[in-house]
Amino acid sequence: MREFLNRNVVIDVESQFVYVGEMTEMNDKTVILNNADVHDLRDSKTTREVYVLDTKLHGIRANRKRVMVARNQVVSISLLDDVLE
Repeated sequence: MREFLNRNVVIDVESQFVYVGEMTEMNDKTVILNNADVHDLRDSKTTREVYVLDTKLHGIRANRKRVMVARNQVVSISLLDDVLE
């Protein structure tokens, strides 16, 4: 995952949250994103896939300056650029 450092990534977690932002650090316990959008899918009528695609098309709507995501909750990490339209 080191090749993802300093790039915009999408982090899918076990819960109903999706994280999008610049991955600036990682260690055994956390992945740290700067200028991140932390989105609770329970607060919207859209799916995870549609939300991420919308973010790729229109840009990250940052609502956190910095966020730490617990690695034991991470299901997948991908580059935002790798999201298919």
